[in-house]
Amino acid sequence: MQDADSQAYVSAVVADMQHWLERAVIGLQLCPFAKAVHVRGQIHYVVSRTTDPEQLLSELRQAMLELAGMDAATRDTTLLIVPDALVSFRDFNDFLYQGEALLAALDLEGVLQLASFHPRFQFAGTTEEDIGNATNRAPYPTLHLLREASVDQAVAAFPQAGSIFEANIDTMERLGQEGWNALGVRRSV
Repeated sequence: MQDADSQAYVSAVVADMQHWLERAVIGLQLCPFAKAVHVRGQIHYVVSRTTDPEQLLSELRQAMLELAGMDAATRDTTLLIVPDALVSFRDFNDFLYQGEALLAALDLEGVLQLASFHPRFQFAGTTEEDIGNATNRAPYPTLHLLREASVDQAVAAFPQAGSIFEANIDTMERLGQEGWNALGVRRSV
């Protein structure tokens, strides 16, 4: 059983992520598919307190199997939030290769996708200060599991899906660093 301090920490992390989702992802329309699953309560938040990459891989495995085994109407997506590990974006990015390999090993390629968010996210070919990186910046390192079928369904309903990335960069450039900071989407604990 978790002690009260640990429960409060986990609750604060989830609240920070929900705030980020509502203010940035949905509020700025960075993902036109996020609002529906949020409103329907189909996003599962998992906070991992591990600092050990092997343990995290085990937790990611469990999250993948649980999501794949559940009805999408109950749980459409999972955010595995890692506030105490993978602080370096390089380490986080390296871990993603293990996550992708795990998807393949579990024969879940084509069933699930692994997306990523990190407080220091940086696209290849950009500088760390480039505001466009904020499209994938969250308060905590986060591994996002999505159902491939749900992504396909959302893309079919939103034919301009291929233009989302460019639109997001335009949004961030209009918003600027000051506007991004004003959203208050940061780590509180």
